[in-house]
Amino acid sequence: MIDPFVSADWLRTHRNEVIVADVRWYLDGRSGRVAYDAGHIPGAVFVELDTVLSEPHEDDRGGRHPLATPERFAGGLAKLGIGDGDTVIAYDDAGGVIAARLVWMARAIGHEAALLDGGLAAWPAEDLHTGAPRAHPPATFTTVPWPRELLTSIDEVATTSSVLIDARDADRFAGGAPDPVDPRPGHIPGARSVPTREHLDAAGRIATPERLRARFAQAGVTPGTPVVSYCGSGVTACHNLLALERAGLGPGRLFPGSWSQWSRDPNRAVATGADAG
Repeated sequence: MIDPFVSADWLRTHRNEVIVADVRWYLDGRSGRVAYDAGHIPGAVFVELDTVLSEPHEDDRGGRHPLATPERFAGGLAKLGIGDGDTVIAYDDAGGVIAARLVWMARAIGHEAALLDGGLAAWPAEDLHTGAPRAHPPATFTTVPWPRELLTSIDEVATTSSVLIDARDADRFAGGAPDPVDPRPGHIPGARSVPTREHLDAAGRIATPERLRARFAQAGVTPGTPVVSYCGSGVTACHNLLALERAGLGPGRLFPGSWSQWSRDPNRAVATGADAG
């Protein structure tokens, strides 16, 4: 399978062999689609996090971004013209921590997909296009169940012997202030803080495999260690899973409900304070 991170030079070389996907989304409520319209990589399609990669829901008790059903995911990509044989290169403007959700989901069911290393900033600004998404004819994307071995539930997390890594920023992990979007601050007891944005350099490019292995080792993750990744709502946790794969430590498992689910259950204990590891 293709490496989970590819360079802009790689994309230029293979541009006619792949479909590029823009997966911008903002926690502060700004519109990813408006940002796409203002400037995107030529030919990119826009993939909605909330409607293609997440399952619509009435409340957040199951998490703010519940994993889309296989049917929703397959149907959403097919409508955009992404089919079974297509390689998808996804990007955002946040170092890939949002677009990682699409890449992880596709790779989980055996599809070729990768993040554009450096994201939108890696592409020349003068070559960006504006306006509506490129029209692709509908494609056939076969519905495939999510592999059970790559996911974990809230009850499984509560009793897991795996290393539990938290992809959120360290301050949200510590919980010293009210959480900006979830009801309780802090982290799941026993979790280790591995902020996924700290895998990136100033240009938003992913660290080397050697550097990633060193960072994960600090959290107790070495070859053969079972790992569960979570974040606020199961999105940036996917970036940690792709980083694990790049480091040769994958595949790891995703807790889709993440902190948004855990913190809404009053029966779940909460820990606060910096990572003591």
